Amino acid sequence: MTDWEKLLEEDPFEIAGRRFRSRLIIGSGKFKDFQQTKEVLEASGAEIITVAVRRVNITDPTKENLLDYIDPKKYLILPNTAGCYTAEEAIKTAMMAREATGINWIKLEVIGDRKTLLPDMEETLKAAKFLVKEGFIVLPYVFDDPVYARKFEDAGCAAVMPLASPIGSGLGLQNPYNLIFIKEAVSVPVIVDAGIGSATDIPPVMELGVDAILTNTALAEAKDPIKMAVAMKYATIAGRLAYLAGRMERRMYAVPSSPLKGVPFKS
Repeated sequence: MTDWEKLLEEDPFEIAGRRFRSRLIIGSGKFKDFQQTKEVLEASGAEIITVAVRRVNITDPTKENLLDYIDPKKYLILPNTAGCYTAEEAIKTAMMAREATGINWIKLEVIGDRKTLLPDMEETLKAAKFLVKEGFIVLPYVFDDPVYARKFEDAGCAAVMPLASPIGSGLGLQNPYNLIFIKEAVSVPVIVDAGIGSATDIPPVMELGVDAILTNTALAEAKDPIKMAVAMKYATIAGRLAYLAGRMERRMYAVPSSPLKGVPFKS
C-alpha cells in the first residue's frame, strides 16, 4: 500500500453509515454503450455510479441492462430522478426504481427550467420530505444555497449535492464561497454535482473541503473517456490530500524561498 493509499484509508468518505474510499462519483449517461460505462467506472476508481432510471435501463431485466455489466455488490448503484419536473414525477420515479431493484438510495433531481436544467428547490424539497418518510436515503441535487442546504438536512436528507455550474456546461466552479458556506452550514456530506469539464476542475473544488464530487458529461464527451477517468481519479485524490495538508498563506509580496538568516549581503 502506498503512502497516499494509507492516508485515504484513514480518511474515509461516509454517507448514511456506508463508507467509501473513493470521493469521486460518476454518472452513467451519454456513454456509447454499457461496456464503455463499465470500463470508465473501473478506470475512475469510483464506487458509486448514478443512473437516470428514465434514460438508462436498470429496471427491465428483459432488455439490455446496466446491471448486467456492473456488479451491485461491488458498486453502489444510485438511481437518479433526472428528467423529472415535479415532485410527483420524481416520487413516482423513485418508487418505481426501488420496486424494480430493491435499492432505497435515490439521487433526487427536480428540474425547474428546461434551458438551464437548474433545480426547482421547492419541488425538490417537497419530494425529499416525502421520500425520507418512505425510507429512502435521499441525496438531492440543489443550488449552491446554504439556507436551502440546511432545509434539506433538516428534512432528513443523507447529503446535499450543490452544483458547481449548470449540468453539462463544463464551466467548472463558479462560486467557491457558497460551497464554503454550505460546508459550514450542514453536517451531512456535501457532494458537488454538475459543471465539471475536466480533471483540472476537480482539485480547486476538493480543496474547499467538500466531501466528494460527481461528474458525467466531462467523462462521456472526453476524446478518451478512459484516460479522463484516470485523470479524474488522481485529481480527486490530489485535491483531497491538498485540503488535508493545508495550503500556504496567500501573500501580496514575494518571500524568499531560502532562509536569509546568517547570510551576509549588501543592501
